[in-house]
Amino acid sequence: MRIKIFCRSFDLKLYSLSKGLYGGVHCDGVCRMTDKSADGYFYAMLRDTGCDIAINIDEDAFVADPQAVNELVDLMVREEYANIGCADAGEGLPRNGNPKVTNPFFNILNLKLIREKFNMDEIKKYDEGIEPYYRFFLWMADNFKTLYLPSRRHPDGISTELLDMQGRVICRHSWFARFYSMPSFLVRRIQSDQGKQKRRIDALVAQCYAERGIRIPEFGLCNRISFLLNKIIRWIIKVPQRVSRWPHKLRRRLHKL
Repeated sequence: MRIKIFCRSFDLKLYSLSKGLYGGVHCDGVCRMTDKSADGYFYAMLRDTGCDIAINIDEDAFVADPQAVNELVDLMVREEYANIGCADAGEGLPRNGNPKVTNPFFNILNLKLIREKFNMDEIKKYDEGIEPYYRFFLWMADNFKTLYLPSRRHPDGISTELLDMQGRVICRHSWFARFYSMPSFLVRRIQSDQGKQKRRIDALVAQCYAERGIRIPEFGLCNRISFLLNKIIRWIIKVPQRVSRWPHKLRRRLHKL
């Protein structure tokens, strides 16, 4: 089986910190995917015919136990699971979604198996639900085996720890990463209760690196300039994408009234 790690990324610094913990995960390549929609990201994975198994890791999810990840991949192949992840209504998540859907902060997807039945027309028949990717995950849940992993709340009160069936911490997901590089005074104007996310996320990163015995990457001036330029490009692309979805979101809300 050909295995790749995929990461849907907006913040290059966060991606670099997350990628620094991929070591030990057996894979044939790492792919940073930018400017993809919440659901288009998964269809792009399926189009990568050079990959059989996709390990999907958000840029604000930090691998704690690579061996646990490898064993889950082995389990997926052996038991023919199409999807392994955490239910979107799982314990320790800061929201209550559909328990049939796995939240995409961490998934292992059997692309080779999924391609055998993939049908976009069938997927479109599902209600989009909370997020655009709900259709894809609901379709998978109805057509394949899904392994739902347990989770729990991190001591910081917000982050989620994803566990395997033996209780080992697979990864830690911070949430609210969209505020990571935004100045706190600006965040407080947008969302008053989310002004201190960078400090919390940095602490989560430090914990994962310390437990793994890995030194946190040090970023020099060239790195910081690269992070800034990359962020400017991402915003230039993202804003029109968000605006283009406004009519669709409005139609959905009107339809539900």
